[in-house]
Amino acid sequence: MKVLVINAGSSSLKFQLIDMDNEEVLAKGNCERIGIDGIFGYKTADGKEIKKDVPMRDHREAFMQVKDALTNEEYGVIKDLSEVSAIGHRVVQGGAMFSESVIVDEKVLAGIESLIPLAPLHNKGHVQAMKACTEVFGSEVSQVAVFDTAFHSTMPEKAYIYPIPYEYYEKYQIRRYGFHGTSHRYVSKYCAELMGRDIKDLKLITCHIGNGSSITAIDGGKVIDTSMGLTPLDGFMMGSRTGTLDPSVVTFIAEKENLTPAQMSDILNKKSGLLGVSGISTDDRDVTKAAEEGNERAKLAHEILRYEIAKFIGSYYVALGGCDGMVFTAGLGENQAHHREAICDYLKCIGVKIDKQRNEEMIHGKCGKISADDSKIAVYVIPTNEELVIARDTKELVEKNN
Repeated sequence: MKVLVINAGSSSLKFQLIDMDNEEVLAKGNCERIGIDGIFGYKTADGKEIKKDVPMRDHREAFMQVKDALTNEEYGVIKDLSEVSAIGHRVVQGGAMFSESVIVDEKVLAGIESLIPLAPLHNKGHVQAMKACTEVFGSEVSQVAVFDTAFHSTMPEKAYIYPIPYEYYEKYQIRRYGFHGTSHRYVSKYCAELMGRDIKDLKLITCHIGNGSSITAIDGGKVIDTSMGLTPLDGFMMGSRTGTLDPSVVTFIAEKENLTPAQMSDILNKKSGLLGVSGISTDDRDVTKAAEEGNERAKLAHEILRYEIAKFIGSYYVALGGCDGMVFTAGLGENQAHHREAICDYLKCIGVKIDKQRNEEMIHGKCGKISADDSKIAVYVIPTNEELVIARDTKELVEKNN
């Protein structure tokens, strides 16, 4: 079975074609600037690569580019679209409506559409992509929705209800949902395998640290708390997001600067975090370079980032009543050894001990243990693979449904 995995936004569409017989990625690519001017990139497993400027007025035209690339005589990886058995979609917001992956039908599509107010840019793009998929691939090809929020649906009320008037939860479903669920699910399961133990017997803390970041507390394979909230803005400092802060900071700045809610949201989501403190970039590699050159604000940005991550891990240690294993994943988590070491230095008080050589070596896609053998908590670096989770769920549901 070949599964096409789609991660669509309002103006972008990332894709991977995966052969589920051996879980090999046959080809992958990205449609960028949909509805603007259009850039199409594509690469096959054997190294064939194209990048071109091409107009894509909407998601349907983007899928036509995907179709043409996959079936191209020169660099295609399938002869005909009929070889695509199913399509799996990443969906950011499933709300309280979807607690697991589902086959897409009209009712599911309407449900995802009804959740657009909770994730305006993301869910709108997902709906557009699903409708475009039907137009290009036909209604006979099964589509599956895999939700970022679903893995977090096991959180208890005490973790997801905000201490605001309860009527706002009842009227608008304002609560903690959490995100990066497919990533946390993948690395927690993989961590249990590396530890040689059943995940049902483990207390784990998984740290997805990238441009967008979240930390999750997992007890027996079930999420009990996670750092992102109603939106991906909550939690700790990210590339351009604030993370948690005193709500009065928002109202104070808005009043002083005479800003609208939309303008304030733009500042909190796109101009804060590493970029806001360092004044340099959302890309941690740029901030790291500046810090190494002596830039004090870059150093401060890193100090804040590491401190906040360590505080979240410490709080989840308490929430779990202990911890057996920790995982670092995503861009920074997988590649920035200096951050991992500094974060774990804060955690010596709970028995974390890093093996410096293992830590330094565990970058660029490597997977393994970075804690010392006498560390009370095992610490791992595990490259995430959200696309594979989506493909596996898609295969399982389609086979079950046939």
